[in-house]
Amino acid sequence: MPSIKPFYRLQGYAHTMQNPTDRLMAAADTALRTLFATPRASQPCPTLPEAATALSEQEKQHSAGLMRVNHVGEVCAQALYTAQALATHNPGLRAHYTAACIEETDHLAWTAQRLQDLGSRPSLLNPLWYAGAFGLGLLAGRMGDAVSLGFVVETETQVGAHLDSHLQALPEGDHASRAIVAQMRDDELRHADAARAAGATPLPPPVQTLMRAAAKVMTTVAQRV
Repeated sequence: MPSIKPFYRLQGYAHTMQNPTDRLMAAADTALRTLFATPRASQPCPTLPEAATALSEQEKQHSAGLMRVNHVGEVCAQALYTAQALATHNPGLRAHYTAACIEETDHLAWTAQRLQDLGSRPSLLNPLWYAGAFGLGLLAGRMGDAVSLGFVVETETQVGAHLDSHLQALPEGDHASRAIVAQMRDDELRHADAARAAGATPLPPPVQTLMRAAAKVMTTVAQRV
């Protein structure tokens, strides 16, 4: 596998130097923060200048359902990257997963705030989504770095397509949600490109199909619950 150093730059994060016990504690801390704390973004929430959002109650409910799904996706992203960082023995790759997890926290905070602005709430099943995603991430990580990176490529590619579909489905007047989703899509596709460049192994088509089916179940349920 090519050197990952050009693709994964992380300055000063202690996660790359921790012993296994420290990493387990860090993983537990991430889970608790993701599920029970208010996320804090390091970057300002994307907006469309001079584009005020004015929605009917029906449009608000529709947008809230879609943004709830996107929030669940970010809960899962925290779990996946945390588990993959825990599983790898490569310090450089662990640093990348940690940095990606931190970047995904911005998405988590943006979607949580947008749900609040729409007068709605996150999915009631977030602990379940987190646990499932963590298990998948740990499994992918245990199968080797190339497969783990391949899992990132496939996951982020599918998420990018999913976010594209939400840009089509969101109300035209919901400029706030659309700006958030567009930035998230760009970030997710960038993650996929970085993992691909670092030597990801493409996942077999049956695995890709299974991942799409699981994602469909999650998005269908999360939009309502």
